[in-house]
Amino acid sequence: MDWDSFAKAAPHISAVFVRRHAAVRNLCFLGTNRPDGFPRVSPMEPRFFEGELWIMGMPGTAKFRDLDTDPRFTLHTATVDTHVSEGDAKVWGTVEHVSDPALHHRFAEDLYADIGLDLRGQTFDRFLAARITGAASVEIDDGLVITTWRAGGEERRIRKHD
Repeated sequence: MDWDSFAKAAPHISAVFVRRHAAVRNLCFLGTNRPDGFPRVSPMEPRFFEGELWIMGMPGTAKFRDLDTDPRFTLHTATVDTHVSEGDAKVWGTVEHVSDPALHHRFAEDLYADIGLDLRGQTFDRFLAARITGAASVEIDDGLVITTWRAGGEERRIRKHD
């Protein structure tokens, strides 16, 4: 499902993801499956645009070759806090390549207006929309609170106390 649909189905987790994503200047860690079956973890800056979570980056990188072969991914918000006092979140699912020049143009204009990165007029080799099938968040609130969600279900909260 697209980001907007996910945010309606899992409002708590999506809010934690958005908050943590912004707090670390958009940095996340992308998990993909290497051809040999081992996982690959890559830093990246996914972006929200027109109701979608976009996974894009430099063409020809190993992470995109992985996604060409196996579209499954996981995306985890970055944290340097070992106590997770500000929480963290992750989403997972598959990616779908979107080759719509008009969308690419609007995205490039938005990116330039937002952060000054000028990709206007370029063709995007990899412009991947996240199709989310599951998510989880962790927060500290009078103990550990884990919230999980799977497509077709509702958010579930588990509270653990020491």
